[in-house]
Amino acid sequence: MTSANGLICFTNCLLPQEDGSLVEKDLWVDEQRGIILDAQKTFYVNKERPARIIDLGGNILSPGLIDMQINGGYGFDFSVYENDDEAYQRGIQMVAERIVETGVTSLLPTVITQEKSIYPKLLGLLKPFSTPTSATFLGWHAEGPFIELTKRGAHAPGYLLPATDGFKAFEEVYGAVNLTEGEDWTMSGDSNPAVRMITAAPEVPGVMNALEESVKRGIIFSIGHSVASTEVATSAIQHGARLITHLFNAMPQLHHRDPSIIGLLGASPHLASPIPISVHLPCNLSEMLPLELPGVASPVSELSSPSPNRKDLSLSGINTPKTPSKHQSRPSLHLEKGQIADMSFERPFYGIIVDGIHCHPNSVRLAYSSHPDGCILITDAMKILDPHLKDGTHEWRDGKRFMKEGERLYLEGTTTLAGSVVTLDKCVRNFSMFTGCSLGEAIKCATYNPAKCLGIETKKGTLRPQAHADFTVFDRQGVVLATWVRGKEVWTRSV
Repeated sequence: MTSANGLICFTNCLLPQEDGSLVEKDLWVDEQRGIILDAQKTFYVNKERPARIIDLGGNILSPGLIDMQINGGYGFDFSVYENDDEAYQRGIQMVAERIVETGVTSLLPTVITQEKSIYPKLLGLLKPFSTPTSATFLGWHAEGPFIELTKRGAHAPGYLLPATDGFKAFEEVYGAVNLTEGEDWTMSGDSNPAVRMITAAPEVPGVMNALEESVKRGIIFSIGHSVASTEVATSAIQHGARLITHLFNAMPQLHHRDPSIIGLLGASPHLASPIPISVHLPCNLSEMLPLELPGVASPVSELSSPSPNRKDLSLSGINTPKTPSKHQSRPSLHLEKGQIADMSFERPFYGIIVDGIHCHPNSVRLAYSSHPDGCILITDAMKILDPHLKDGTHEWRDGKRFMKEGERLYLEGTTTLAGSVVTLDKCVRNFSMFTGCSLGEAIKCATYNPAKCLGIETKKGTLRPQAHADFTVFDRQGVVLATWVRGKEVWTRSV
């Protein structure tokens, strides 16, 4: 059903705001252009009113969910290419069209460490794209191969690499054409880079030297699968790293004398001057591992288009994120209650898997209490992500198999967690329960926060006028009732 004049009014609904609050308010949409409208301007200036009214019965009309780390779903693995372009393209389209049942309208497909020759082919196939009924692929997340061996999780050790030549090593692996600098991102423009985000360990030789150039080119640099000390992790943030990959997993445990990567969430304003990129790294990376504490177990290794004529529906004009500003610390003590000193760097965003398995609920709440504005809910879901899939043994890649037990996912014969099978809407519900935050605040961590991290918060993850009309309709218990993409309903829950 379409509106006679292309305008829709959603009424009797709660709208999540960018501060995490929920406001009872109508929302107007132009379904032909697929954008959210300024109701006041549309009515008073354009002299138009919606021909179609949709009463949501007091439910929540949220921006569409954004999953920044997902490895596949519905039997398809983004990291497996079998020399058949058409089959691979059918697979990614199938995932994009089915994932909307979980409320996801945008995602960043993740490819884990591969044999070097595979990357150029995968990158060419995973560029930004969408169909009229699918979620939007925002580019590509390269998780590896520049990661630390002892924190590799399910990544194949034989394919891990140093970045000896700095950014040239990145170009050699991912392909220089896929790392080109560009301000605009469109859904189908071949001139735009495929790599949107890179997860790497800053202590791996050469990685720190590649960091700033990556950031200059609009690529999100995320710290992950790493044993970086506090000094090295801090230096990475000061030189442009913007995110932490699956917090708590594949990194050192929090230690009070060297809080390492996790400690970045509570970074003190009493910090040293920016550390030069040429910071000394020990030859033996085991020297950087945290001290073993009596009675404390060591952590388990874990892994964690629109029509080209519809310019309004593209991601053109979206600014790529810039290097975080370098504020100066307060030079002296002060007497003003509640006045927190400026930081010498902006604390990073952090992805967190909220399935209740990868992170204990206490850890989730601790992280959120430390840095709520940086929290991003991710699934790190594997190819067997499917709300309808039963428990048991399932094929993976390279002759390996998964064991699925509820929402637990292990490499067969090991205790190594290998991604998850949790859906992002379930993460939202879990997060609200684990932290005690409101449903609106939980939704923010799966919409506005990831969009802001990616630098697309004017178009995705928001209900601002001119943003894309991508919506997830939740009931008041956080269950997905319907999903809309660019002003069209693409999925609705069966009664």
